[in-house]
Amino acid sequence: MNKEINIAILGFGVVGGGVAELVEKNSSLLGKRLGRKINIKYILDLRSFPDSPFADRITASFDDIINDKDIDIVAEAMGGSHPAYEFSKECLSRGISVITSNKEVVANFGPELLRVARENGARYLFEASVGGGIPCLRPFGVSFAVNRITSVDGILNGTTNYILSEMTQNGSEFSKVLRRAQELGYAEKDPTDDIEAIDASRKIVILCALAFGVMPKASDVQRTGITKITPDILTAASELGCKVKLVAHASVDGEKLCLKVEPAFVSKKCLLSSVDGVFNAVSVTSDALDEVLLCGKGAGRYPTASAMVADILEAGLRKDEQLNVHEIRENDMPCASLDEFSGRWVVLFEGNEEESFAELFGDSKIKLIPSIGLVAVLTEEKLRGEVSRLVREQGAVCHGIFEYK
Repeated sequence: MNKEINIAILGFGVVGGGVAELVEKNSSLLGKRLGRKINIKYILDLRSFPDSPFADRITASFDDIINDKDIDIVAEAMGGSHPAYEFSKECLSRGISVITSNKEVVANFGPELLRVARENGARYLFEASVGGGIPCLRPFGVSFAVNRITSVDGILNGTTNYILSEMTQNGSEFSKVLRRAQELGYAEKDPTDDIEAIDASRKIVILCALAFGVMPKASDVQRTGITKITPDILTAASELGCKVKLVAHASVDGEKLCLKVEPAFVSKKCLLSSVDGVFNAVSVTSDALDEVLLCGKGAGRYPTASAMVADILEAGLRKDEQLNVHEIRENDMPCASLDEFSGRWVVLFEGNEEESFAELFGDSKIKLIPSIGLVAVLTEEKLRGEVSRLVREQGAVCHGIFEYK
């Protein structure tokens, strides 16, 4: 056995730099737990870092890494699908374990890369791809493995959760809070992936794969972002004892996968309602454990690096032990349309008379909110398609249909 575990880091940005720092800072602790020292042999980046303590390990050539037979583990923190996918596949095909924080690659190519890893005696681990430093993926292969999971829900994007929390607390407009989030570094210059729920869609397909064994595409997720959430909608939620959260959901209904990410009215009795600011949370409901909530910082240099280093430790300890729960197949199940989702729904109408909605929504709770000129209709359990039909029949101006959780 080698006296050292040699690793290479692909990408020396926020996360890759955090991995390097954490490995060096906790070198003694990691060495004790592994029984061997972790040695950072290469860091791949097109930029040079002459003032970095890792300057002598920077390379601009992937060939330096892939042709070095002493490399045991590669930590991929590049972002984007390409060339991260190609580099990861090449490493795995040569028996080099790959650790990644790259949700885009996992969501697009996860089943293939897991197969290549198994065929070549390597590990493909991606704890950092969902929830940053929250240990929310590994429990699917351990604690949840003896349970039949019925659903997974999550607040999976810290940027949108921060925006909604600030709008709720301060009554601010979406655009103003978005600018503030960008100033604080919570939102990118182009925030599309966050505010249009693309980021959360990639993460829920990863959680779906671990919970149900099939990996859908992010495009299979019924997706609505937060750009149309107004202070009036947040006021209506408060009047109903709720908060508005961007909630991702995965479940199986018969032979169909149910996948969506959209703003929901989350009751303050629900565990997810307490998750504010840049925090993320994953809620897993199963037959034996009922609901379990995993919560913490969902992004950032050190939380994400922490998850990656934990995976490096796992790969170093058990290179050949790919848990069967990670034998994920390409999705062969149809996905439900939004109309096929069943639940309780809040519908917001313009109006000032409860009675005008009673005929169509007689089995629902109807609440007049005069301060904002809206009527909130809280339905009993119905299909979303049925609620949409009733909205059309009602004819009043509708400001949105939101699941009540």
